[in-house]
Amino acid sequence: MDLVLVESPAKAKTINKYLGRGYEVLASFGHVRDLPAKSGSVDPDHNFRMLWEVDPKAQKRLNDIARAVKGADRLILATDPDREGEAISWHVLQVLKDKKALSGQAIQRVVFNAITKQAVTDAMKNPRDIDQALVDAYLARRALDYLVGFTISPVLWRKLPGARSAGRVQSVALRLVCDRELEIEKFVRQEYWSIVATLATPRQETFEARLVGADGKKLQRLDIGSGAEAEAFKRALESATFTVAAVEAKPLKRHPQPPFTTSTLQQEASRKLGFAPAHTMRVAQRLYEGIDIDGETIGLITYMRTDGVQIANEAVAAVRHLIGSDYGARYVPNAPRRYEAKAKNAQEAHEAIRPTDLTRRPRDVKRHLDADQAKLYELIWLRTVASQMESAELERTTADITAKVADRLLDLRATGTVIKFDGFLTLYQEGRDEDPEDEESRRLPEMSTGERLTKRAIAADQHFTEPPPRYSEASLVKRLEELGIGRPSTYASILQVLKDRKYVRLDKRRLYPEDRGRIVVAFLESFFAKYVEYDFTAGLEEQLDLISNNEIAWREVLHDFWRDFIGAVDDIKDLKISEVIDALDALLAPHLFPPRADGGDARQCPNCSGGRLTLKLSKYGAFIGCSNYPECRYTRPLSAGDGAAEIGTKVLGVDPKSGLEVTLRSGRFGPYVQLGEGVDGEKPKRAGLPKGTSPEDVDLKKALALLSLPREVGRHPEDGEPIRASIGRFGPYVQHGKTYANLESPDDVFTIGLNRAVTLIAEKVARGPRFRRFGVDPGRPLGDHPTKGGPIVAKNGRYGPYVSHAGVNATLPADKTPDTVTLDEAVALLDARAERGAAPPRERRRKSARPANGAARQSTRPAAKAKPNAPKRPAAGKKPARRTTQAAE
Repeated sequence: MDLVLVESPAKAKTINKYLGRGYEVLASFGHVRDLPAKSGSVDPDHNFRMLWEVDPKAQKRLNDIARAVKGADRLILATDPDREGEAISWHVLQVLKDKKALSGQAIQRVVFNAITKQAVTDAMKNPRDIDQALVDAYLARRALDYLVGFTISPVLWRKLPGARSAGRVQSVALRLVCDRELEIEKFVRQEYWSIVATLATPRQETFEARLVGADGKKLQRLDIGSGAEAEAFKRALESATFTVAAVEAKPLKRHPQPPFTTSTLQQEASRKLGFAPAHTMRVAQRLYEGIDIDGETIGLITYMRTDGVQIANEAVAAVRHLIGSDYGARYVPNAPRRYEAKAKNAQEAHEAIRPTDLTRRPRDVKRHLDADQAKLYELIWLRTVASQMESAELERTTADITAKVADRLLDLRATGTVIKFDGFLTLYQEGRDEDPEDEESRRLPEMSTGERLTKRAIAADQHFTEPPPRYSEASLVKRLEELGIGRPSTYASILQVLKDRKYVRLDKRRLYPEDRGRIVVAFLESFFAKYVEYDFTAGLEEQLDLISNNEIAWREVLHDFWRDFIGAVDDIKDLKISEVIDALDALLAPHLFPPRADGGDARQCPNCSGGRLTLKLSKYGAFIGCSNYPECRYTRPLSAGDGAAEIGTKVLGVDPKSGLEVTLRSGRFGPYVQLGEGVDGEKPKRAGLPKGTSPEDVDLKKALALLSLPREVGRHPEDGEPIRASIGRFGPYVQHGKTYANLESPDDVFTIGLNRAVTLIAEKVARGPRFRRFGVDPGRPLGDHPTKGGPIVAKNGRYGPYVSHAGVNATLPADKTPDTVTLDEAVALLDARAERGAAPPRERRRKSARPANGAARQSTRPAAKAKPNAPKRPAAGKKPARRTTQAAE
């Protein structure tokens, strides 16, 4: 019996079917060891000794693997074909050696780029040893990330209250987002005008031509800078005679893009499908590991973590045959296309991402996939086929036109492009992050040199230059790849970390830096400038690649890095917080204190006029305050452009009952109203503005209404207890005892009557205590199933929105929500899900049975990294989980 080890149970299940008897396939469920989140896990003073800690959740799995390997003839390590896969195999092997589970068994490493029967059986015939150079590159990367994170982060916590952490690659990615925002803030709009003439040929065919020159001089895009200049040109053209001076037609070719790499797949899935990079990788992982198709588990795509752009020769031949049969010989190029990666540091160790079998067309496998899987598979299939198709042939026509006005000559130009042969465009066209001005959709009418043209209209349009666009997730991934920062497998996690730590936010598919993110970047640029430089980070990636190619020793790279890095840390350990604040205040000034519309001093305090606004730090984070504190208590959040940030402290009036002043203020959690200043150490009464309420709309009446909450609606008719209405953290509500029911609008808090409140409370009680206690979404009833009976409900679940009927759950497509999905759509989704086999209800998934191979059921995610805070105290009566540590050899 041979024991085969892979990462995931889905992969194990598929491979087990391919290998059959004589093999046992077990899953490690990702990484089994990691560096513990504490000081000393990487020890620079002892040649960068690394102490590894086995995850408690992995102990049972490792024991199962150790028992199984004792009775095996061979241990075959079949983890993924990249650094991470090599590292997982190495970690498992080290643990088995520590457990003394190996007694002469042959140990082999096999890799395959696709989970198909042919690929797996071929890999088994060509085993090798663990690639120590790849393991060394993993060790160096892991040590670098640990040393940066666990050295800089404590400095951040001491010097910047409210900061979370810093990372070797994440901080550079965050700097890209912050630098772009700074460009936008510093950008000064420039006015310019365009002059466009609508002209007609003698055959009455119209087209547009743009003014490009006057009196022998070329006019650039920004040269007409005022309405007066534009009007002068327009008047001249109104009385001009127009003649075709020259017509030139040039043939062009547009070539297809190569098949997907990890980064280009993430970019295109973001542009075309609206998928976040992390979601793209989850869906791709499922397509790679295998889908049940007619009783057989089949991997539909090749390995999805790659920077290679070539595909196997047999796949190229299959694509060319498919193109010829489906589209005709005209669409098959004379020779197969060969691609080379343009990305910096591309290793091209693996194939590009492609379907494992091109004959499995998207329409044929769609019924076996969920909506997102079907969309991503179709995208990969189309890109792969298009990459081997003939180039598109276009013709670009340029017509130069002369406008004669008395003794003046004005030059106009019209351009247009037509597609002569669509080639690969018949199947696929790459998306774009921005929509540049192009004229490919325009076609010019036929005209010849010397022809007279008729004026139909002259238009003068005002424009303003635009700042560079904020990064989308797709364009940030593209920029990271261009700079050589990070690796294909890291882009999704980098973006997720930045969002999870609230350093950036995603709004309308654009990345905006949060204030805490900008503060962290400003700190690093001020005191660790070298380590957030793009070239420095890319240079480290190049050294890691040299390690993986066995060209440099990994500890040598660490020694060189640590010597300078620890010196920079030591230089700022004694830095005073006031010095940090001064540096950040100066660096962030364009963001914190943008120019005022009236031209006044942007730092002048609007409350006392005599103080100056400066950056302040507190235990809750950074804010802007007046230099005259405590006499002047003006404060605002960092972002001066936010409507809430500009209000400072605004007096609304006096409360007629108490005689206290009512003010509108800005706080850590947004704008709020306050009654008085508090006396004898007591805090004054405050009320936050409801979501969607603009500070400009708050007057004395509305402020007093908010400060009067909670409002007693009346007494419950059954028990006489009060029912109250108020606005809480999650919005407006009514309360009776321990029962809370949501209201639709904040205004309902002030208008709801007793009868309606009693009804809402009764409806909430009718849903049962489970919903009240745990906040589980009861869902939106859609109606009964038309053929099977029983209610269908749309819900928001832990893993996203879905519909449920009689224990069958179906995930909603990306463009649907529980509020918008219809009964018919839900029935179709549920029936399709039932055909593939019902998923267990989400509330009971964690209680699923163990896999058939006897291994304990575990999460398919890699072992979680411990967080850098104090270890949790074990529950009373329980022994703490046993942990083992092992130094890297």
